[in-house]
Amino acid sequence: MTQTRGTDTGGRRLGAAGAAVMLATTLTNALAYAVPVLGARQLTAADLGALATALALAAIAAVPGFGLQIAIAAHRARHGTTNTTRLALLTATFTTGLTAAAAPLLAPALRLSLALTLLLAASTFATVLAGRWLGELQGDQRFLRLSGAMTVLAAGRYGGLVVGLLLNRGPVGCLLLGTLTGFLVLPLLARIASPARATPLAHVLAGPVAERPTSAGGPDRLLTGPQVMTACAATLAMLVISYADLLLARQLLPATGSGGYAVGSVLTKGALWAPQVVTLLVLPRLALGDRRARAVALGLILACGAVLVAASAVAGELAFRLVGGADYLHLAGEAPLFAATGALYAVVFMLVNDRVATGARWPSAPLWVATAGLVAAALLVAPRTVEGVLSCALVTAALTAAVLSWLAFRPTRG
Repeated sequence: MTQTRGTDTGGRRLGAAGAAVMLATTLTNALAYAVPVLGARQLTAADLGALATALALAAIAAVPGFGLQIAIAAHRARHGTTNTTRLALLTATFTTGLTAAAAPLLAPALRLSLALTLLLAASTFATVLAGRWLGELQGDQRFLRLSGAMTVLAAGRYGGLVVGLLLNRGPVGCLLLGTLTGFLVLPLLARIASPARATPLAHVLAGPVAERPTSAGGPDRLLTGPQVMTACAATLAMLVISYADLLLARQLLPATGSGGYAVGSVLTKGALWAPQVVTLLVLPRLALGDRRARAVALGLILACGAVLVAASAVAGELAFRLVGGADYLHLAGEAPLFAATGALYAVVFMLVNDRVATGARWPSAPLWVATAGLVAAALLVAPRTVEGVLSCALVTAALTAAVLSWLAFRPTRG
């Protein structure tokens, strides 16, 4: 009876944590969408294009922050408290330096002011460094605090931009305010993440969760640069493969087809990101090689994807009308395929995070191979239509999910 009550209590806590993280994710996305919505009303077309381009570059530059978060969360779940200050500062500094060095090239190539690109480099430091505290909270499974930290980070990243737009500042002024608020929230993130938990999750959990063997020499208790680089490469690969079809559509299709594909890709991204809270919650368990947690997470993501695909099949016309308007209703029949592509990539993302968390070699390799295959198929085989590019993306997502599932669930040698 006591065990049942403990299980029920744990389930309720996990459910509350999941709801809190989902709320924080929703708020983050809402603030991110508020920037272009306000920008379209407050800025000229030229200024809006400049700000949107800078924010797209910021999303790419933030990849090391996500990699840092994943690496710290996985390491902390296995080994407990480790001093990551130096490594986090090095990661943020290196990323900022690289972005600043690229500024003189990016400014003329993308028709941006040098001030805007230098501000982009400065904001990158805060965004990447924040990954340290998010990773600590995630690895300790302090998910309620993690949801608070995610909300604070979102306010820092986008709050200044929103204020700048409301004050009718230009792109430089908006990004300056966004950079300032990004730095201002860092002490608050550090406060939320403390005090650090000293006991590793592997020592707290009961039961045979670590089913995967470790290396002969035992696990390295110090988080290293190569581990962070591996996580960053995997994060970058996930970003690239999820946007590759949209970029191909932009290159291969006429303007109307490219616009239609962009509208449909909203369904893809919705089906991709909707279940990501499951991956975030389960990653500490994945770091311990918990096969049951992996199977449960995969089942939840597949169930979520099935619901979204079914909904898009029933209400595809409504979805396209809401996202793009009446001009794109002729693509409503493709709505389930767009959603299915995103749902399969959600599976791929969870399994790649599993490979990163468990220290698999070259975890991003299947994604880079899949991306190359997608590009080759779209350029050489597929018809130059929305359906042609979409079919390539769907097949790529399905094959990649199948390969990663085989790698995750294949029998281990005794």
